[in-house]
Amino acid sequence: MTSSRNVGLIVGDVQRGIIAQFGFARQVLPTLELVIPAARAHDIDVIFLRAGFRASGADINHRNTLFRNLFEMGEVFDADSPSTAIEPGLGPEKGDTVVLKRRTSGFFGTELDLVLRSKNIDHIVICGVATGAMVAATVFAASDLDYRITVLRDACADSDHTVHNLLMDKLFPSRGVQVLDAEEWIDTYCEPTPGPR
Repeated sequence: MTSSRNVGLIVGDVQRGIIAQFGFARQVLPTLELVIPAARAHDIDVIFLRAGFRASGADINHRNTLFRNLFEMGEVFDADSPSTAIEPGLGPEKGDTVVLKRRTSGFFGTELDLVLRSKNIDHIVICGVATGAMVAATVFAASDLDYRITVLRDACADSDHTVHNLLMDKLFPSRGVQVLDAEEWIDTYCEPTPGPR
């Protein structure tokens, strides 16, 4: 399905293992349960980013302390484990796209840019966890690739509230990124459905 308005919703790292392991990640679930169906209902493509590594560790460099530590968490980040499946209740559904990533950014070493350009998407709406990791890395990469970017503030979370607020209040806007609350985005970009709500 291609969005008629060239908008795509990117939902990153909301997978079973992360939600179970990191308490802060759970706080975005109620908001995502509103945002994702609203996007689908209004012909906005939904693209899930899923983080996972090969069980052999072939994609983990010994110099990368962060990813080595994540790899050592075992099944939580094993690409073939149910732990890296998208959180039940969010997706994916028919018509959604899932992109496997092996680094922080949704773009680095993935098919995300190809998928977006194939669907003629030039405006991406980013949400998920963590704000200081997947969200920030994907925003900065998308900016370098000349995408129009919106971030949904309350559909993102980080273990460090200071980092979350700094990115949302200062850094993202300084890069020309639009920061909206989920409800504001739904009201603005998801056309009203005819009839009573």
